[in-house]
Amino acid sequence: MHVLGNIIWFIFGGLVGAISWFLAGCLWCITIIGIPIGLQCFKFATLSLAPFGKDIAYRGGGVSLILNIIWLIVSGLPIAFGHLISALLLTIAVVGIPFAAQSLKMALLALMPFGAEIVSKRWK
Repeated sequence: MHVLGNIIWFIFGGLVGAISWFLAGCLWCITIIGIPIGLQCFKFATLSLAPFGKDIAYRGGGVSLILNIIWLIVSGLPIAFGHLISALLLTIAVVGIPFAAQSLKMALLALMPFGAEIVSKRWK
């Protein structure tokens, strides 16, 4: 089921979200100081391509809080807004509700990406 969900997600919004994360990562990598932030963006660009079967675990600290504040001011709000608009559009149809939930997961990640770790969901 995760494979089918990821294929449909890729077609209806995953590629656009991944491109936005990738562009943000490229902009951050222009400076030497921004390279760790850019690498985090690239990691989340791959998550944006196939979010089904994966979850986000937050293990933040003081440095993560400072980086999240800087990120939110510079890049986080536009990416989160794009994922939020995608979630609203996906909820128009009942079939799109699981995809809207993934888009909301990505919007939350766009607000606080530092201290976040991608973990695979286990089969139950």
